[in-house]
Amino acid sequence: MEKIQPYTVLAVDDNLLNLKMIEKSLSREGYRIFIAGNGSEGRTIAREKHPDLILLDIEMPGENGFEVIKKLKEDAVTNPIPVIFLTGISDVNAKIKGFDLGAVDYITKPFHPLEVLARVRIHLKLSIATNSLIQNQAAKLLQVAQAQSAMLPVPENYPAARFGVYYKSLQEAGGDFYDILDISDHITGYFVADFSGHDIKTSYLTASVKALLAQNCTPLYSPRESMKMVNAVLREILPGGKYLTACYLHMNRSTMTMTLVNAGHPPAACLPVQGAPFLVKSHGDVLGMFSDAHFGVTRIKVSKGDRFFVYSDGLVESVGRKTNWIAGARKLLPVFKELQQFSCTEAPGRLIRQLFAENSSPEDDIVVLCIEV
Repeated sequence: MEKIQPYTVLAVDDNLLNLKMIEKSLSREGYRIFIAGNGSEGRTIAREKHPDLILLDIEMPGENGFEVIKKLKEDAVTNPIPVIFLTGISDVNAKIKGFDLGAVDYITKPFHPLEVLARVRIHLKLSIATNSLIQNQAAKLLQVAQAQSAMLPVPENYPAARFGVYYKSLQEAGGDFYDILDISDHITGYFVADFSGHDIKTSYLTASVKALLAQNCTPLYSPRESMKMVNAVLREILPGGKYLTACYLHMNRSTMTMTLVNAGHPPAACLPVQGAPFLVKSHGDVLGMFSDAHFGVTRIKVSKGDRFFVYSDGLVESVGRKTNWIAGARKLLPVFKELQQFSCTEAPGRLIRQLFAENSSPEDDIVVLCIEV
């Protein structure tokens, strides 16, 4: 059988008698005890041994208990460890200060070994319960993220669609979404959207939007009609204040026509094989807000090898740099042109590596779709 590891407690006190009393009373109950005679030594042991709980004296030479706990809570390694103060101070303000700094309890000196044992037990139980709750929530969020990712199509499953994609969510529940629709043998739909808000509800809504697109992006409807149908249903199911910006591209490889429908989304970029790249500026209302929403529609005759880049605002908008998506999109046109040397499956990843250095990161979720005619 695997040996059960004992719970560990670090006692920090400049009084050796107190340390010995704590060590004796807790070790005989099955705990492993570390001891430190001052705050600096205690912080070092806490970092190296990562005890399950710390008993910390307040009045010590050098660093007092308040200074020690402040540094412990500022350190990511020791921050989660619960701290119980050992003190002869009965001043209420001092106790409040300790709680504000992160202490979970006080044991007043002179203390009885049984009181120490009882408080250690209860706070270890609380710590275990809290950590279990955190792990459980993290596992659920991971399942949500995995389920959301599983709904996103990958290029190898849609070879006729001729696209590449980069997708990255900053949180477990991403606000960006894309889909590929096989409308007919020669017609493909490409949908990129950005939900307002990045909470758990948003991640569940992606399944609803995916179903709506499959039902309404068919040969029976024009691209504009498809988006009007989607908008009508979204107005019924979205929570109050929720909406999404979107860009829908309808590629007919028989007529060699690309139809773009814009719903409050950043402009797509067109990179013709012959000629200069340009932004497809087509204004429209967001999806899910207005019953009489207007969507901008642009039709472009295309040639084999032409490309389109569709993306969310996380690629071109920056609060820190005070850049809106129009200005950001214009600056990207020459960058898109440089990516012509790479395949459409490689281009989105190359774009991200070029825009964001290893030591920097985007401020928002990002999806980039590269479509080749």
